[in-house]
Amino acid sequence: MRLSVPIFHTGDEAFTADTCRPLVEAAGRKEVALQALVHGHYPGRPLPHGELPGLKTVGFWDARQSQSWGLPWHRNEGIELTFLESGRMAFAADDREYTLQADALTITRPWQRHRLGNPCIGAGRLHWLILDVGVRRPNQSWKWPGWIMLRESDRAELADIVRKTDQPVWKASTEICHCFHSIAAAVESDHRGSSTSTLTIRINELLLLFLALLRKKKVALNEALTTSQRTVEMFLDDLRMHPEHLALDWTIGEMADSCGLGVTQFIQVVKKVTNMTPLTFLNEQRLERAAALLRSGQAGSITELAQSCGYSSSQYFATAFSRKFGCSPSLFRNRQPACEIPPAVGQQ
Repeated sequence: MRLSVPIFHTGDEAFTADTCRPLVEAAGRKEVALQALVHGHYPGRPLPHGELPGLKTVGFWDARQSQSWGLPWHRNEGIELTFLESGRMAFAADDREYTLQADALTITRPWQRHRLGNPCIGAGRLHWLILDVGVRRPNQSWKWPGWIMLRESDRAELADIVRKTDQPVWKASTEICHCFHSIAAAVESDHRGSSTSTLTIRINELLLLFLALLRKKKVALNEALTTSQRTVEMFLDDLRMHPEHLALDWTIGEMADSCGLGVTQFIQVVKKVTNMTPLTFLNEQRLERAAALLRSGQAGSITELAQSCGYSSSQYFATAFSRKFGCSPSLFRNRQPACEIPPAVGQQ
């Protein structure tokens, strides 16, 4: 089936499930203490149905020593706030690297790539909160869950700042530290939703305290982070980095719909970004992927290769490949020394 929003696919579902697995396995080995309340696929104890809708996961882990695992590149389906209570930890968002110190606060947007550990996490106690605000594209307006009690103007201001700032790491205030401690205590003591009222109050308090912090810092806003061009760039990046998306039988209309744009506007933006039409760009990425598989020795038969790269006809694939690389796929494979294919993002 088509991906309605390939930058998340089960975009978020697949990425998050994969990146949570090392944490689950470490908790199973009792190398790290894990406490979390969740809706959906995240690890932890499930919240009762209908309680705190939109709260995907809230909790903490406590690693008493350096670990043999990390959380590789992934995206979440909601805004994520994390608070490092103690220890040090490698963190990256987009293409920037950070070393988090105790009392560090991070914020990542629903569509933002980030990573914890490089490659492994260190000893430390990390708190987190992931809240779904109903968006899958940078140019969409946020829709807060109904139990978020901040007044409308405060919600709008908080969303506007977070959507338009490219600073992911902050120093938590003393009040924010205390708020995360209270949330952790509520999570740890919860039994089938018994802490729902406490969590409702504390999460609202946390958002209000974070807004106060942002106001105090007088954050510079970057309007480019919420444009249609930004959405298209992320869609195209996803096609480059995730072979399963290249293999889909895309039409221009489906590509445009995945970015929330009309066909004409989508074509214009793609040409501006790549100097190609959408289908030309798609075919270029498919052929580059095919060449990488041939170099790695992982291609299988030419028919299998064509199908894995999104071509229903192996003959058309061979013709397009020959036009680009100057020889048939078979001859290209015979000319190449075997080498490893670079891992897709999220599988590093």
